[in-house]
Amino acid sequence: MKQVLIKQGGATVEQVPAPQVEVGTILVRVDHSCISVGTELSGVKASGMGLWKRALNRPQDVKKVLQMVSTDGIASASSRIRSKIVSGQPTGYSAAGVVLETGPGVIDIKQGDYVACAGASYAYHAEVVCVPRNLVVPMPEGLNFKEASTVTLGAIALQGVRRAEPTLGEIFVVIGLGVIGQLTTQLLKINGVRVIGVDVRRERIDIAQRLGMDLAIHPDNGHDLDEVARFTDGIGADAVIITASTPSDSVISTAFKMCRKKGRVVLIGDVGLHLNREDIYTKELDFRVSTSYGPGRYDRVYEEQGLDYPVAYVRWTENRNMAEYLRVLGEGRINIDSLISAIYPLDQATSAYVALENEDRKPLMILLSYPVHGVNEVAGRTVANPAARPARPGRIRIALVGAGAFAKAMHLPNLRRLSDMYHIQAIVSRAGHNATATARQFGANYATTEYRRVLDDPEIEAVLIATRHHLHAPMLLEGLRADKHVLVEKPLALTMRELTEINEFYADDQQKDQGPLLLTGFNRRFSPYVQRIREFTDERSNPMILNYRMNVGYLPQDHWVHGEEGGGRNRGEACHVYDLFTYLTDSPVAAINAQALAPKTAYYGRTDNFVVTIRFEDGSVASLTYTALGSTKYPKEQFEVFVDGKVITLTDYKHLCMRGARGRQLRSRVADKGHRQELRVFAQAIQEGGKWPIPLWQQIQATEIALQVQAQIGSDLP
Repeated sequence: MKQVLIKQGGATVEQVPAPQVEVGTILVRVDHSCISVGTELSGVKASGMGLWKRALNRPQDVKKVLQMVSTDGIASASSRIRSKIVSGQPTGYSAAGVVLETGPGVIDIKQGDYVACAGASYAYHAEVVCVPRNLVVPMPEGLNFKEASTVTLGAIALQGVRRAEPTLGEIFVVIGLGVIGQLTTQLLKINGVRVIGVDVRRERIDIAQRLGMDLAIHPDNGHDLDEVARFTDGIGADAVIITASTPSDSVISTAFKMCRKKGRVVLIGDVGLHLNREDIYTKELDFRVSTSYGPGRYDRVYEEQGLDYPVAYVRWTENRNMAEYLRVLGEGRINIDSLISAIYPLDQATSAYVALENEDRKPLMILLSYPVHGVNEVAGRTVANPAARPARPGRIRIALVGAGAFAKAMHLPNLRRLSDMYHIQAIVSRAGHNATATARQFGANYATTEYRRVLDDPEIEAVLIATRHHLHAPMLLEGLRADKHVLVEKPLALTMRELTEINEFYADDQQKDQGPLLLTGFNRRFSPYVQRIREFTDERSNPMILNYRMNVGYLPQDHWVHGEEGGGRNRGEACHVYDLFTYLTDSPVAAINAQALAPKTAYYGRTDNFVVTIRFEDGSVASLTYTALGSTKYPKEQFEVFVDGKVITLTDYKHLCMRGARGRQLRSRVADKGHRQELRVFAQAIQEGGKWPIPLWQQIQATEIALQVQAQIGSDLP
């Protein structure tokens, strides 16, 4: 399918794989989409800035990059930054079209329905989009796709009006008569409000007056405060709604001065916010911010997981605002045709974005129209990379599944460095534009959004799964059943049922380490630091005491890692340490005891502050302290091994110190947690056969420990 991407200061239309429907989502073939002149033009300009200029505009990102360089090295940080620059950014957040397919859990919308969609991460300018249910509304009968594609802009304006609480006969000022201001003006008129409009562009003032605005104010026609005072009999406006976009602080100050005593100001646009206390205090004004399309916006539980707010408590959610806007639009009470400056076919989207930059005749709103297809026509989910080179003899053809930030910064650069062993055959990502850009960057033969595609590819020998955690076990089992070797990022599984299925897959083999190779991404055991520790502990005459501390830093409780997709930090990350203990003892577990911190506030969770003690059958005792309570300025990981009169300490996989034993210390500038060596031994095991890099029983045991710890410390998950 075709999709608009923003890169290097312009818009381009590229061929990318179409998305697949997911749980709680709706697959829509787009008929029209609406370009947001202000928001999208800002994105285009930002994409054309040099790195240094972007850094000056976003100093917080500079800190992130410096931290990345310190932890992972310049090469890894450079790879992450480059992938963002070359891949381009999808754009668009308002569209309308026909339902192609609905995912599990969607029961009130069916194939063939006409719908409007919203969401900056979903309703892209693309032939096919996958949108969560709460960001989709059915279109009223008689409304066309062109009109319905403005649903997001309409909902934004409607939410701003709701925040202002208009009543019949009041006088409002709307500052900024762009498309949001124009829609706001019309919605206020529907509510029986007299409207004063302010803008620096006469053509916008003319449009608003034709659509019913009561008074226009242009800077050349007199002082705006005097004009408002005269129109309101000296009282002042009941409310001011700001829809303008400017860094100037004067707009907010002017809005306050226009108000009567106890009036209200609602901010929809983006303006300077250095407030003058006197502007507000003497009149006892209310200042309110309107957040996008309404309650539910920026709430992952509402938007992504589909949990609605009860209508008795939240009358107007973003979805209900979208539906109400379409209803009023369908009744002909809003004139949208006068606001549409032009409609461009999708193939001419580049020209549409060029038109946005015309300062003399800046358009209010531009739509994109899309080719007409049948409702049952399946969009292509695989796109070839014409620049890819064929695999050289003896290389393992591998597919990467899940092209997220970590995979692009770590796994793919390492696979490229190991080009004597691997050939990257395919990139699989739920986002087609990401799959395509990543395939181009790393030379993969093709990009796809369909996992089944790589499993059916006879040339692919192995898959590397780096998706979110809840998909690991189902995907790896599919891969093994397709006779593919599998390297799956940790965790191996999130439930005992999943672990049992993995065990059962190998149960029919004469030896458990036979059949397709399975390797969990417990990379730390392959670190040169841990390999040196193993050299000393292999010759021990007594059990060991192992102390590990992970000062992991705080993650907000609404982060995906804490939810059902991530399984919590114990199962999702602490399993690394359980594998490390298993590797060094090479022993089954005898007993596990776990204690979690009981937080007094909901700021911290039980599953990211706990202590685990494990006794192994060889007599060794290991303990893990896992905490989000500490400062990130302190080292993240510290490991102590007490064995046979020796003390071995490892700090952040950068510094290994041995006391009581001969041997020089190991030290490196960046952490080496064994990621590249993990890929190397995986390839060697495939090519040479024989011993697995991690025996199956050890992979299972590390995961079982995590599941038992989870049962003992309780769960924050629903």
